[in-house]
Amino acid sequence: MITPDGRPRMSALYRMQFEPTQDSWVLLYPEGMVRLNTPAAEILQRCDGRRTVDEIVAELEIAFSQASLHGDVVLFLSQALQRGWLQ
Repeated sequence: MITPDGRPRMSALYRMQFEPTQDSWVLLYPEGMVRLNTPAAEILQRCDGRRTVDEIVAELEIAFSQASLHGDVVLFLSQALQRGWLQ
């Protein structure tokens, strides 16, 4: 469950890296690869187990000069958790 004070981190089964041939960030895992769009990559790069969800949202709002991202970020984090990308 995603909570404001939760500290999401990438699952050990996944590794995130920039793939020049795809010109995008990807998640690598034993069975394949997931190509990430820019917002997904920006969110997942901050999922290091140190930052809270609220801190991630605040950083993204500053980085993109956009307010009210909380709902979108929490929705993405919930989906990433369901897919096993996060712990």
